[in-house]
This record gives sequence, structure tokens and C-alpha cells, in this order.
Amino acid sequence: MKLVERAIENRFLEKLPKRLIGDKAYDSDPLDDDLLFKFGIALIAPHKKNRKKEKTQDGRALRRYKRRWKIERLFAWLQNFRRLVVRYEYHPENFHGFLLLGCALILLRHF
Repeated sequence: MKLVERAIENRFLEKLPKRLIGDKAYDSDPLDDDLLFKFGIALIAPHKKNRKKEKTQDGRALRRYKRRWKIERLFAWLQNFRRLVVRYEYHPENFHGFLLLGCALILLRHF
């Protein structure tokens, strides 16, 4: 729970997101409550198989989870660029430039 809260507090966006999508590892009622009451963020995560309490997610919110694979695929494609994986760049501006270059190359490959 501490890592999720720290990631939200150190975000690079000004506005807080309305929803946060996570995998089954994020299935936690205390985490759901903390995110909702502290930050006003609804957590969307499928339930684990061994969940003891009753299910709290409905199917409508989990439809957003089904599109999560697109982001995971982008991260996998970016792993093909060694400069992004190893992070040779010392300055964040240079790393950001290589990240944008990698995204542009991925986009050009699919046209």
C-alpha cells in the first residue's frame, strides 16, 4: 500500500486520475478504501481466486481492465530498445528524448 500511495504522490501529472487499474496483486480492500478516501481514486482490479470476503467488483468496471494489455504490449515493445532498458543516459531530458524516439519508431513500424 505504501508504494502505491508514494507513486500517486510523486506523479508527473497535475490532476489525480479518477481510476487506477491494477492486476490481481492489487486486490485488497484496505487499499481500495485508502485510495478512495485519501485520493478519491477508484481501484479497478480483478479479484484473486482465494478471496475470502464477498466480491466487490462488478463487470462494468472490469471492462476497462480488459484493455490493459495494450499498455503492457507497449512496454514490451519499448524493451527492445537497449538504451531504454539499461538507461545509459544520465540526464532525464536525454532519456525522455530516446523514449519519444522509441515510441516514434514503434509507430512507424505499424504504418
